[in-house]
Amino acid sequence: MMNFYGVTGTIDTPSALSQPDGQLSTTVSHFAGMTRTTLTFQILPRVEGSFRYIKSADLNFGGFRDYYDRSFDISLRIFNETRYFPAVKIGLQDFIGTGLWSAEYIVATKSFGDRVTVTGGLGWGRLATANDLGSPFGARPASVVGKTGGTANYNQWFRGPAAPFAGVSFRATDKLTLLAEYSSDAYLAETGNIARPTSAILDRKSSLNFGVNYRINSAVDVGAYYMYGSTLGLNVNVSLNPYNPPVRGSSGLAPQPVTLRPGRAQNAAAWEKEWALDGDSNARLLAALHRQLEPQGIIVDSLSASADAVQVRVRTGQYDNGAQMLGRVMRSLTAVMPASVETFRIVPVVNGLAASTVTVRRSDIEALEHSPDGEAQLLAVTGFSAAPGRPGPGAALNSDFFPRFTWSLGPYIRQSYFDPQNPFRIETGARLSAAYEPMPGFVLSGSVTKRAYGNIHTSTRIPSSKLPPVRTSTLYYDRQGDPTLERLTAAYYFQPGTNLYGRVTVGYLERMFGGVSAEVLWRPVGSRLALGGELNYARQRAFDGGFGFRDYDVVTGHVSAYYQMKNGFHAQLDVGQYLAGDVGATLGIDREFRNGWKVGAFATMTDVSASDFGEGSFDKGIRVSIPVAWFLGTPNTYKLGTTLRPITRDGGARLSVEGRLYERVRQYHRPTLEDKWGRVWQ
Repeated sequence: MMNFYGVTGTIDTPSALSQPDGQLSTTVSHFAGMTRTTLTFQILPRVEGSFRYIKSADLNFGGFRDYYDRSFDISLRIFNETRYFPAVKIGLQDFIGTGLWSAEYIVATKSFGDRVTVTGGLGWGRLATANDLGSPFGARPASVVGKTGGTANYNQWFRGPAAPFAGVSFRATDKLTLLAEYSSDAYLAETGNIARPTSAILDRKSSLNFGVNYRINSAVDVGAYYMYGSTLGLNVNVSLNPYNPPVRGSSGLAPQPVTLRPGRAQNAAAWEKEWALDGDSNARLLAALHRQLEPQGIIVDSLSASADAVQVRVRTGQYDNGAQMLGRVMRSLTAVMPASVETFRIVPVVNGLAASTVTVRRSDIEALEHSPDGEAQLLAVTGFSAAPGRPGPGAALNSDFFPRFTWSLGPYIRQSYFDPQNPFRIETGARLSAAYEPMPGFVLSGSVTKRAYGNIHTSTRIPSSKLPPVRTSTLYYDRQGDPTLERLTAAYYFQPGTNLYGRVTVGYLERMFGGVSAEVLWRPVGSRLALGGELNYARQRAFDGGFGFRDYDVVTGHVSAYYQMKNGFHAQLDVGQYLAGDVGATLGIDREFRNGWKVGAFATMTDVSASDFGEGSFDKGIRVSIPVAWFLGTPNTYKLGTTLRPITRDGGARLSVEGRLYERVRQYHRPTLEDKWGRVWQ
């Protein structure tokens, strides 16, 4: 159950329980003019992390009538509950914010049967402002609540007065839970009992809170509460879990069965190899395979066959699971290829780049299709190796596919977060996109947008910065850029050597910058480590979103290291120069689930001081990506996602370039395919 802070707890205090692993929860709570919106992710079974945005209406604090604040939480369950002992958790609240909501706690929770849960804990900081027991670990340094924030207040952790808090919950029915708690938060700022200019927005008459929580379904909870003896509160929580999709299984096109070859003794003629001497055999086999795969959203780029082996290059814009796509190609090959062809070499192609070569024996496919553990057995006998850069001599090319022109017209949505005048702004309209691929690896593409509705452009908050305004000038692009030429680029993808991938992109790279971008990536097919480098010349575009440029330009680039861990986590470290000319590094860590869910965080530290950077002190954020296939149960590559930055400033800003290499090629490398191999027969 999520409390008013959007973390696992009772009502306004934490508990030692945790959400299911991987759960992503959004909680909106309101009482006494305070509205808290919290995004919480169960990072690991024992680790919970949260980002929170709070509006305190009419507080008159910090020079603002309505005070807005951002905060991050982290907690670790150090002991699981046993028959005789409670679960124990340690947590930090607002450990990297302005400090107004900072607290630390140690809490224990014990269940009695399946209906009663009791929690007791000891809090510091904000959770020790009512009826404290003294300072067991020494005095707490004075809190500095300022406008900048963004720095960890580690010197205060578990220092100063400590106070007890407690809570109890009773699950009356499967949907209805009754709650009561004793809170150790005196709400000094909100009651006007601190020596700073504030207005009292809460009349705190009691330390007791009471409430009721109702579970509408597995994803939605609502609660109503009587808070601190004086006011009513409401709480709404929506939770999604990657392990619990709305649609079980797949409702997409069913795979065709494996076609078994006739026995040699029964049909020796079917095993003859003279067909390979026919100069048109590759073209005929490609056409037959194309007819099999095109209805499934898989395109055959080329095919080259000999009497006993075939190499086929394929691409897909539909399947987000590479193993599933490979499995369907294997099945279709058994239906098309002559009986003498035993070895299948499948080369998945992304943006004209051959990502890898997946080699499998036809006899293994025939033998393992219906085995109880056929996926694992097939993986054990499948080979993964580097792919040739181009089709071999004599390969048949798919003349129906190249040159290729595609276009789409559909809606777009942009969001803007954390403007104090309006914390959530949105814009929607139409986006026209087109791409032309005259030959494999060379892509001309672009997109134009036209706003239909929204209020992003109505912001009146004039940006200010001590750095070149590479991102804080977004307001001017929002106001003047309609319609907007988002992108117009020419990109060439190539393979300069074994395990090497390259990209060169030129044109209007993004909404705010144009220029030239070059990238190279080293990634062996079987390795979890990749290294890359990118160099860009970027010039700032005109505010009207047309073809013009402004007078600011910069050379920017990074060297990068990527590591794909075995537990689903990905780490990326980028070191280099950013758009504002500052030099530093960005560390990003993401957790990716086998169904494509991805949740992560990043932080950038550069040679820009916290005071020059401005509000937030340094660039940081949370990113979420959920595949549409998870909602619908049908294969596709579309994803819903967003990046939440507490504040957008100019320090640590990086160029946005379509088609960066790592995320594209790794989908068909062994570590990723192994993680998703369970769908190879689906």
